[in-house]
Amino acid sequence: MAKKFNRTLVTSALPYANGPVHIGHLAGVYVPADIYVRYLRLKGEDVLFIGGSDEHGVPITIRAKKEGVTPQDIVDKYHNLIKESFSELGISFDIYSRTTSDIHKQTASDFFLELYKKGEFEEKTSEQYYDEEAAMFLADRYIMGECPHCGNPNAYGDQCEACGTSLSPTDLKNPRSTVSGSTPVMRETKHWYLPLDKHEAWMRQWILEGHKEWKSNVYGQCKSWLDMGLQPRAVSRDLDWGVPIPLADAKGKVLYVWFDAPIGYISNTKELLPDSWEKWWKAEDTKLLHFIGKDNIVFHCIVFPAMLKAEGSFILPENVPANEFLNLEGDKISTSRNWAVWLHEYLKEFPNKQDVLRYVLTANAPETKDNDFTWKDFQARNNNELVAILGNFINRALVLTQKYFDNKVPALNELNDYDKATLEEFANVKKNVEGYLDTFRFRDALKEAMNLARIGNKYLADTEPWKIIKTDRARVETILNLSLQITANLAIAFEPFLPFSVAKIRRFLNIENLQWEQLGRTDLLKEAHELGETELLFDKIEDEAIEYQVQKLLDTKKSNQAEIKVEVAPQKENIAFDDFTKVDLRVGTVLECKKVPKADKLLQLLIDDGIKQRTIVSGIAAYYQPEELVGKQVCFVANLEPRKLKGVVSEGMILSAESKDGGLSLVQPLKEVNPGSQIG
Repeated sequence: MAKKFNRTLVTSALPYANGPVHIGHLAGVYVPADIYVRYLRLKGEDVLFIGGSDEHGVPITIRAKKEGVTPQDIVDKYHNLIKESFSELGISFDIYSRTTSDIHKQTASDFFLELYKKGEFEEKTSEQYYDEEAAMFLADRYIMGECPHCGNPNAYGDQCEACGTSLSPTDLKNPRSTVSGSTPVMRETKHWYLPLDKHEAWMRQWILEGHKEWKSNVYGQCKSWLDMGLQPRAVSRDLDWGVPIPLADAKGKVLYVWFDAPIGYISNTKELLPDSWEKWWKAEDTKLLHFIGKDNIVFHCIVFPAMLKAEGSFILPENVPANEFLNLEGDKISTSRNWAVWLHEYLKEFPNKQDVLRYVLTANAPETKDNDFTWKDFQARNNNELVAILGNFINRALVLTQKYFDNKVPALNELNDYDKATLEEFANVKKNVEGYLDTFRFRDALKEAMNLARIGNKYLADTEPWKIIKTDRARVETILNLSLQITANLAIAFEPFLPFSVAKIRRFLNIENLQWEQLGRTDLLKEAHELGETELLFDKIEDEAIEYQVQKLLDTKKSNQAEIKVEVAPQKENIAFDDFTKVDLRVGTVLECKKVPKADKLLQLLIDDGIKQRTIVSGIAAYYQPEELVGKQVCFVANLEPRKLKGVVSEGMILSAESKDGGLSLVQPLKEVNPGSQIG
């Protein structure tokens, strides 16, 4: 029996406040979340939409150090920019707050203490690099040294960006602190861990058996993590920027940002509703939904639920409709290389075209796989769909009514067979759009709404009221009455998607807000109702505007290529041909792939090398999901001496290269070859 809910709490991933928001964020999280919330409000349901900025963590301290300002300066700047940009795009949060607020700090501290008092943490002491000159423990990114694999003298403590190898700080030769430049020393430090392994049993039942309706990309990633076995995860770290650990023996320690940030959903709700927040987080008749991107699936489906379950009084998410990634002009969006369309820049360069971006991002939403945004497609969808279909139909219906019937809704006379057939075509529009929205298929819902506009366009084109107005005025009255009724239906169907345009349509029709339950009806406008003033709903986007955007990206690409040329490691010394022939390079097929426990950046691949199956460990977990590599062919060094990495014996090395966005890209054959084929 389906569970009955009386209210819905919708959260959207907290954007990291060390930079602006781009279209990838919008398509993956914020536009679909806003569509869903607006849909529920249109239905008259009790819904709350919670957002806010994630303002703690090492990347913010690094950016502040580079810019010579405080971390608070950084988060103030970007929190305000992000909040204003969301508001202008029409992302209708009930509250958009931040994790540096006093109420958040108190809520996060209280949450930690509750778990601490219940004995839900494990305490572990380990050795970590410490900068005696700066008097601080060093995060991995604050340590540099010589890579033990390629000799790069500027490798970071978590990864060498020259050869791509995943590292631990202790792997580095001649380590140095990026804070003071001094040589760090090893010093003991204590941290608290959330033992995720203790939650594995109930979580397998809750997700794998209880939520098979979750999107396949979400369910699959959760299953992969659970099948690998969950491991304890530190909830604290040595840092001076964050929520302080509220214990006497925890000086200089803060909550790890992964633990701190999701509590922001709770603290922001408390800030909005100090007297009634608990019913939204603790009542069993509340449906909790997290809208996120695929890089946050594990945190929202496994880690945060484990935190909530450990606390004991909170509900768990009913669904986590995560999207995949949106690419830009065929390349992965990269904030570090400025390969992005930034929301605040779009809003300035395309004034009053918020709905065009909302429409295109929904039409191209990466709901089940990565998708691509191109400026040419953006222009085509605006000109060929919003202008030529939706805008054209509404404009013609209104202008003809103004011209022939003094801008008043004409009478509905006897319907002929074609009228009835047209009405039958959109009789199921409410059921269809509703079905898609309820299952988070926003692209399909948008297509269904646009199909209603296509029906209206065809109806006007086929009946040609402008040709028969002088001979059959009664017939034209019926045609335009039905056309105006379709227009009113469009105002309902598009309300979740295009709120600014729908507000215009309502002004054109001179009506107040319509309700979702009215969708599909043909009596929304009464005879003789006076319409408002009409203007074009959308206008064409000219080639010049698109060429400017494309050129801006080309300039960015040229700049990046110039930077890459500077950053490329120098060629190593020449070697004799006989030395090269000693290296056995081959092609293998990936049979299985999974993440290495306790090593966020490592993947364990089982390779068919044509002779046998071998295990290779590779530091590419930040760039590939295990499931997307199965069945793929990779190039590898076959005769490398076996080496143990994080307890797994690796029998070779996968070949990868730095991609355009600064990440790692596997070296693969252009055409499929037999496993074991030699390269040379």
